Amino acid sequence: MCGFSGFIGYSSYRKNTLDSVSYKMGEAISHRGPDDSGVWYDSKAELTLIHRRLSILDLTSAGHQPMISSSGRYVISFNGEIYNHNDLRLKLQGKIRWKGSSDTETLLAMIEIKGLSETLEQIVGMFAFALWDKKEKSLYLARDRLGEKPLYYGWQKDVFLFGSEIKSLKAHPSFEGEIDRDSIALQLRHSCIPAPYSIFKGIKKLLPGTFLKFSNKDYDLNNKNLPEPKQYWSMCDIAKRGSNHPFKGSESSAIEELDRLLSHSVREQMIADVPLGAFLSGGVDSSTIVALMQKQSSDPIKTFSIGFNERGYDEAKYAKDVARHLGTQHTELYVTAKEAISLIDYLPQLYDEPFSDSSQIPTFLVSSMTQKNVKVSLSGDGGDELFGGYNRYFKTYQWWDKINITPILLRKILSKGMLKVPPRYWDLVGNIFEGISGNNISKIAKVISLSDEASLYKYFISNWDDPASVVIGSNEPRTQIYDTKINLNSIVEEMMLMDALTYLPDDILTKVDRAAMGVSLETRIPMLDHRVIEFAWQLPLSMKIRNGQGKWILRQLLNQYVPNELIERPKMGFGVPIDSWLRGPLRDWAECLLSDSRLRSEGYFNSKLIREKWCQHLSGDRNWQHHLWDILMFQAWLEEQS
Repeated sequence: MCGFSGFIGYSSYRKNTLDSVSYKMGEAISHRGPDDSGVWYDSKAELTLIHRRLSILDLTSAGHQPMISSSGRYVISFNGEIYNHNDLRLKLQGKIRWKGSSDTETLLAMIEIKGLSETLEQIVGMFAFALWDKKEKSLYLARDRLGEKPLYYGWQKDVFLFGSEIKSLKAHPSFEGEIDRDSIALQLRHSCIPAPYSIFKGIKKLLPGTFLKFSNKDYDLNNKNLPEPKQYWSMCDIAKRGSNHPFKGSESSAIEELDRLLSHSVREQMIADVPLGAFLSGGVDSSTIVALMQKQSSDPIKTFSIGFNERGYDEAKYAKDVARHLGTQHTELYVTAKEAISLIDYLPQLYDEPFSDSSQIPTFLVSSMTQKNVKVSLSGDGGDELFGGYNRYFKTYQWWDKINITPILLRKILSKGMLKVPPRYWDLVGNIFEGISGNNISKIAKVISLSDEASLYKYFISNWDDPASVVIGSNEPRTQIYDTKINLNSIVEEMMLMDALTYLPDDILTKVDRAAMGVSLETRIPMLDHRVIEFAWQLPLSMKIRNGQGKWILRQLLNQYVPNELIERPKMGFGVPIDSWLRGPLRDWAECLLSDSRLRSEGYFNSKLIREKWCQHLSGDRNWQHHLWDILMFQAWLEEQS
């Protein structure tokens, strides 16, 4: 796990200036690789490759990067891990004279002998890399199938920049940094900026499962064209294939096969030359990964969790029970609200772009605590998207067909009537009938007014319904959510597919990568092994959602290792009480960032709409925590830019 960056175009630079620029770009991402650094130049091609290394496999100098292939044709700056690299070495036996034992060397050897396309098909791992082909004078940028590792690229003035994080690109003197208002609209809808967009004009994110070839003919200072990425793996194709060729075996054989695939993935991802552990929340996903780790280890696995004293936000007690049952070496840390809030000023620097999933706070805290004990941590992410874990999946599974029976005109009339009742009155009703609240009624009212499945999904994944009305001068771009057309067996499966294409890489994996790499911790995610994913898409929905509950098959697998009573409880998000913090300890900070005069002078937002929501939130009439956090994270990020 490392970080890299680079650029093409520096004919006017002197050697000392070039060295200085390269050093600054590398230092900007030193947290991703504190153990070693390297720079490689091709003066004729005006190419620079920069690398920062976090040593995980082969801690010797044989793993130094940028690394040159044995023939001298290829040079690579690589971020990630190739989990099956030992198996690939066996296939290359006798064809390569190895210098070390790193997976980077294995990757280069595969490219040299098999070619890039076949290599991308055969490797199992998480990665992003820049590969220079001296013979063809071409630069290749590639990203892993699911998007676990980031890769930014684009033109700034007369220079083509690329790298693991925007902060490295910003260190180049040609970086212009013009804010893209359309991307702000995306952030207000999704709490993140989905690929291929970024917060800066001219800078893109490479989509998961794709690679880009940048050759001499693309280096056109007049047009500054960006070549189209090519797809080497498609989640849509996998989902469609699984739908057309479903698993035919029994439920018990499906559980057995999932156990085999996940155990194999966990075993590959436990290979490291440094101390290794796992995040443990006590939920189904992380408990499954830890159980499979412990099954394959003769020593107690090191597990880590954090807790909060706030009611409804503490999973540490459940994690402790699971750890005790499995016999892990468990470490927990209880964090006060003051300690959590103290991190907020650091978030814009950590994430580079406006990013407003509030679980970023506990994710960073658990990463920071874990890094003090190990250098690699396995995570249970991916289970919700693959096995139907989000509430919206099984609620839709239960209710959408029933809602659709009622004519849309009648539903819209009912919806308007429900929304006319002030939320505080619904809260009063909730004191008598449990489960009724103003916020819940508002959500139900909006859902029943929707006319089709596409509108339903868009509602579920949106914070602000109409971001373009909030961001002055914006026109919200289309994303994969609107342009991906594939018919699966049910609306729920289509929702799961869209989440896997967008929410998973753009929010969940971004959150984990930046939080962990911000403290030089490598995270690995066994459920995102593409072989596990391909099997998951073959399973019928009934093996995922059953009796109003998600992840049925994962639960059956976990029950072989952990008693049901230690796991079964209402789903709890990995969050913090932003709603009450904004009315309490964060009020002054938020008021400063949301002041009418400030919003007007900066000119990005419709201040009237924001001030209305802020006042409603403070009064307790409505809970606008997510909407306000979107704005506040942009405002805090903007302040960081000055």
